[in-house]
Amino acid sequence: MAFTINNLKDNSNVIIKEQLGGFTVIEYKEDLSSTSMMEAQFNYFMSRSNMRNKQLMIELNNSEVVLSAGAMQYMVGNIEMTSGVKGVGGLMRNIMSSAVTGTTAIRPQYKGTGTILLETTYKYLWLIDVDNDHIVIDDGMFLACESSLELSVSARKNLSSAALGGEGLFNLSARGKGILALEAPIPSEEAVVVELNNDVLKVDGNFALMWSNTLDFTVEKSGKTKLGSAASGEGLVNVYRGTGMVWLAPLMSYKNSIFTPNA
Repeated sequence: MAFTINNLKDNSNVIIKEQLGGFTVIEYKEDLSSTSMMEAQFNYFMSRSNMRNKQLMIELNNSEVVLSAGAMQYMVGNIEMTSGVKGVGGLMRNIMSSAVTGTTAIRPQYKGTGTILLETTYKYLWLIDVDNDHIVIDDGMFLACESSLELSVSARKNLSSAALGGEGLFNLSARGKGILALEAPIPSEEAVVVELNNDVLKVDGNFALMWSNTLDFTVEKSGKTKLGSAASGEGLVNVYRGTGMVWLAPLMSYKNSIFTPNA
């Protein structure tokens, strides 16, 4: 490569949080660009509360990745960008997919050799090595992946009651082998992973972030009868049945109750 990116990885204000293949998560310790007292106080408390800007860097070596639309901040090198849409039929399928999963209709592909930097975010970046697996992702979490992964739409079995369970009717899924980057509401250290072996997990709320496609995902009454469900105070629950894994964000319901107005 005929380029060098200075003052990034070698910057004393930058931490390399995680690296997997050509994907690197960098974190800025502080925002040093304060121009007012109010902004300085804001940046100080954000940093001390672990609310730090993060950025995904992807290094391509004659390889190809898929990004969420609008995620790219800048790129350098011999990289070609395409829309990732094959004809009008492909565009219509993407539009329908985006409408039901909450993702963008266009997911551009970047191919070649060079470096891509994505937009900074205060959310948490997860890097997942999908190894011949099929993972379903909660709405809005997809950020980037290697093009070897197949992105598709996964539908819930009992669509009539799905919306009442607090989750979407459809979700984006990634299948195959490759690296997947997600923009999550919690750090990976806070996620609880439940492994099921021909068993059942019932979740009261929409704080499942990912789950194996091998699981049957339905919405059911928490009790065997309507009266039993009403007496338990739970009502409908999201049910994951079979063999596979579910990633839970147990503090999400707590955070939503505090930070959502009139909760």
